[in-house]
Amino acid sequence: MDLCEMPAIVPADPGANTTDLLVERVKATPNLALFSLPTDDGGWTDVTAKEFEDQVIALAKGFVAAGIEPGDKIGLMCKTRYEWTLIDFAIWYAGAVMVPIYETSSPSQIQYNLSDSGTVAMMTETPDHFARFDEAHPDLPLIKNVWKIDTGDLEKLAASGKDVPDKEIERRRNLAKGSDLATLIYTAGTTGRPKGCMLTHSNFVELSRNAREAIPEVVNTESSTLLFITLAHIFARFIAVLAIHGGVKVGHQADTKQLLPAMGSFRPTFLLAVPRVFEKVYNSSEQKAESGGKGKIFRKAAAVAVAHSKALDAGKVPFGLAMQFALFDKLVLSKIRHALGGRVKYAVSGSAPLGLFLGHFYRSLGLTILEGYGLTETTAPISVNVPSNFKIGKVGPPLPGCSARIAEDGEIEAAGINIFAGYWNNPEATKGAFNGKWFKTGDIGSIDEDGYLEITGRKKEMIVTAGGKNVAPATLEDPIRANPIIGQVIVVGDRKPFIGALISLDEEMLPVWLNNNGEDATMPIDQASKNPKVLAEIQSAIDKANAGVSRAESIRKFVILPHDLTEASGHLTPKLSVKRNVVLSDFEDVIEGLYEDSPPTQGHSVVG
Repeated sequence: MDLCEMPAIVPADPGANTTDLLVERVKATPNLALFSLPTDDGGWTDVTAKEFEDQVIALAKGFVAAGIEPGDKIGLMCKTRYEWTLIDFAIWYAGAVMVPIYETSSPSQIQYNLSDSGTVAMMTETPDHFARFDEAHPDLPLIKNVWKIDTGDLEKLAASGKDVPDKEIERRRNLAKGSDLATLIYTAGTTGRPKGCMLTHSNFVELSRNAREAIPEVVNTESSTLLFITLAHIFARFIAVLAIHGGVKVGHQADTKQLLPAMGSFRPTFLLAVPRVFEKVYNSSEQKAESGGKGKIFRKAAAVAVAHSKALDAGKVPFGLAMQFALFDKLVLSKIRHALGGRVKYAVSGSAPLGLFLGHFYRSLGLTILEGYGLTETTAPISVNVPSNFKIGKVGPPLPGCSARIAEDGEIEAAGINIFAGYWNNPEATKGAFNGKWFKTGDIGSIDEDGYLEITGRKKEMIVTAGGKNVAPATLEDPIRANPIIGQVIVVGDRKPFIGALISLDEEMLPVWLNNNGEDATMPIDQASKNPKVLAEIQSAIDKANAGVSRAESIRKFVILPHDLTEASGHLTPKLSVKRNVVLSDFEDVIEGLYEDSPPTQGHSVVG
């Protein structure tokens, strides 16, 4: 199959905008808890739909009193927290448009995004955020109002708008129609200068209304989720809007080191995460078991869990396997389930493939990971697995109102209610992004007989070796990156005689692994890079990945980088995707060194 079109379930309403979703929610369930805020004693206190809207209106009045006009753009640089969505809806109620700024953005990135968008006001959260913005501020003459959340400016803004009449906010919130701009989100710039994606009110409204109907088991008034990935990215932003439409209770925890305690007290029913989070939870659990002398038991439990999940797919679980699973579920799996809060049934995963092993493992844990697929330009989801019929390894069928097709060269193209209105101030890029009505995603994939999408690689990342072999890096990278001591892996070899790989060590997991393997846990990275056990572990991970491809596609040599690749180092985007072009540029000499006087045989080298 090369085309799958899913008709919308909910009739389109071209006059509706995002504020209508909150108005409808308050009308339907004014006393339903839409949010929970963390308390000093480790608990949570609820905020009802009506209380939230009252706060939204008060803040919107503050924006009006400050001189914000309908259509004005306001920048926001803030970690994931309750106030993020409060500000988002207050901006919409005031008739304005938000330009989110990643909290890790440099002054030059801040300057470009705010200047290109014509932003007239800015809100920051922390002194560090303000300092980076302030460095760019002299080159942003349009920005007159600057507010700082940490100094109480939200409360001051709300107080300043007390004389603005309710009818003015009601007038303003009704100005935008479905086709009007709701937000301007700049891409992370993995392939060059960031582009401003124009997402409309209809993108949010129609997609929310149809997504809720597609996955009612996940999105309902009994559901709750703890958001921890950045709201500046469309993935979490869309879920935040969808949660208001669906009456889902939302909590926030931006500090991932505090994630497990927060989950234990908040007890969400579903999670939103990227695959790296699920890899980390699994690896941490395994290494914790290893340090307690129970590593073999954990790995046996994991193997049984995966076999159990595969047997479920096959339609029958043998009696012996069922008995084994019941035992290991009690001994091992139940403890992980308890650590996740005990109520998590679903997780929505995106941004990269999860891998079959972890998909089956978590499914037997009682956590169904619904892999989805989308981009900023598609308001997040194009497709998502549905609980009633999900396929591990696939990213589901298109959501209602969305369509996908496979072009002749294998590229996935998308159309429907979720497709953005184009790139801000960039008609040339907009024209190049479309094939008629179809948006060109840049990803390579296929559609099975049931209309389920499978992603096999990025079109721009395809490697063609000197021998003419086409290689999709993700096929090798994803299973290797799942290893506990490997932080990132970048497969290289374009126009080269064989495939190689750049490997970074996971600086958080490495000491634990070294200790568990009888080595000095305080060993520095450069020493660990030469350690025989570390090298053998990496080679083992590569061998497993190589087993799934032909010899011409297999990794013959690898090099260990001197540090992990992170957002701070400039090599990862805020959603933890590798900025491949930056890595290839920064480590050009290292890559060339892989191929100097090197026959295509297995081996490794170390960057000092």
